[in-house]
Amino acid sequence: MKVEHTILKDCFIITDTVFGDNRGYFFESFHKQKFFHHTGLDINFIQDNQSSSTKGVLRGIHFQTGENAQAKLVRVIKGEVLDVAVDLRPDSPTYGSYVSAILSDTNHKQFFIPRGFGHAFIVLSNEATFFYKCDNYYNKASEGGIIFNDPELAIDWQFPSSEILLSEKDLQLPSFKSYTDSLTK
Repeated sequence: MKVEHTILKDCFIITDTVFGDNRGYFFESFHKQKFFHHTGLDINFIQDNQSSSTKGVLRGIHFQTGENAQAKLVRVIKGEVLDVAVDLRPDSPTYGSYVSAILSDTNHKQFFIPRGFGHAFIVLSNEATFFYKCDNYYNKASEGGIIFNDPELAIDWQFPSSEILLSEKDLQLPSFKSYTDSLTK
């Protein structure tokens, strides 16, 4: 297990050791003790989620607030995505910054996104199966989001904007400025 620190505190890209032969491959996708050893974080994942999407589908930028905030460990089972984490911790020196990583079924990379972050991904392959572990349960009353093309965040989605597919709900998400202004009310 190799852990790459990003510019965002406690946000890691993880490359697992993959054992392969003529039968296929095997890797350990999560080991609590090893995760703690490499990151110093004692995470207790309690919910797993999986989604399937086609090329150009962008899900996000999503988060949960308050006591329902979630840390996530995300990976791709099939296909390839660009995965994005946005620091939404108001007291963080990297507030409003993002980091992205290509996750695929061939690179076997995982992305750990701590509580207090927004999360999104866009499918780069024809289809993708996306899997993630959460350390808190989903709570509809605590969900929030930021529009994917916010000019202040200026996320490079590495995909033609005219071909991005969004849900109606994600099209209605507020700007980063609106989100920031709501924190002071």
